[in-house]
Amino acid sequence: MPDLWSLSLSGNQLTGSIPHSIRFMSSLQIIDLSRNSLVASIPSSISNCSYLTFLSLEENNLSGTIPKSFGQLHWLQSIHLSNNHLSGELPLSFQNLSNLEILDLSDNKFSGHAWIGAAFGNLRILSLRSNSFSGELPSELSNLSSLHILDLAKNNLSGSISISFHAFKAMTQRRNMSRYLYRVFEMRRPHEDSMLVNTKGQDLEYINALSLIISIDLSSNNLSGDFPKEITNLFGLMSLNLSKNHIHGSIPNNISRLHELSSLDLSSNNLHGEIPSSMSSLTFLSYLNLSNNNFSGKIPFMGQMTTFSEYAFTGNPGLCGAPLITKCRDDDSSEGKTIVDDERNDEFIEQWFYLSIGLGFAVGILVPFFVLVLKKSWCEAYFSFVDKIIEKMPWLRIRAAGGRKYRRR
Repeated sequence: MPDLWSLSLSGNQLTGSIPHSIRFMSSLQIIDLSRNSLVASIPSSISNCSYLTFLSLEENNLSGTIPKSFGQLHWLQSIHLSNNHLSGELPLSFQNLSNLEILDLSDNKFSGHAWIGAAFGNLRILSLRSNSFSGELPSELSNLSSLHILDLAKNNLSGSISISFHAFKAMTQRRNMSRYLYRVFEMRRPHEDSMLVNTKGQDLEYINALSLIISIDLSSNNLSGDFPKEITNLFGLMSLNLSKNHIHGSIPNNISRLHELSSLDLSSNNLHGEIPSSMSSLTFLSYLNLSNNNFSGKIPFMGQMTTFSEYAFTGNPGLCGAPLITKCRDDDSSEGKTIVDDERNDEFIEQWFYLSIGLGFAVGILVPFFVLVLKKSWCEAYFSFVDKIIEKMPWLRIRAAGGRKYRRR
């Protein structure tokens, strides 16, 4: 079938190895054999499909290394090889893949230096998660201006986070129309780009919506050094995970500039200092984990910070205040002062209450009395009116008789 341009057999129960005869399908643009039970190595004959733009072999039992001949696939845009048993280093021939936009090699056994060359100017998504890459973070990452998902979690990376984050131009942009227009373009593609993204403490699968996600995950490595303050320039960042490293320093006050941030995990590091009160203004933040660090001081429990439970702050002996049960010293003194002030206020209110009752009673009795005494005409009219009322009630006449005799005198 030399004229076949798309081969999609995803989600079946295919077994065995990928046949070398696939080289005869030279017109193939799409190869999707994902979610099967294929074994053995990836045949180098795939490189004969020179028009190939999409290759997905994820979720199989493939082993061995990536063929060096893949560097000949100049039109290749998406490579999905995750969840296999592939090993070895990244082939240097990948530098020729200048049109590559998505590279997902997560959950394999790759090792060596995670070099990423400057040739990947169009790379938008890079996931090398759950491998055995070692060494420092490659400085070449700073050349990936189109990158908006970077996932290097669960490797053996070490050293400081010395990436020039300001070079990530795609991450510096807030939600804008270009990202949504690219989303429309994704939906029109003849294939699906799907990937697991770890955010908000869980793995979420995104299908044809990857252009809407801006995420950095460097968790579960051996990274050290200060908190990368330059990361606060990535105004479009939605998810940041630096947990389970050896990062120290403090959270910068201007982290509030990350208005799009919805997930922040800095747990299990050596961070110290106070939690910036400016974090309360991060209205999109729905997941926060600062546990197991050395933060101190009072938690700025206001604004968006009131939506998080104590589990977001546990393991920091120096922290106090809500939502933790540990109270701050200032809270105890202010609470005592508040109790004394409340008691004084209650006593003052009680005195005025009884005084107002007494005054009201006196005014209600004395004012009519003085009016009737000083105004004789009003007095006669009043008692005349009372007499008429009594005359209409026979059972009161006997009692009222004595009263009338007394007034006539």
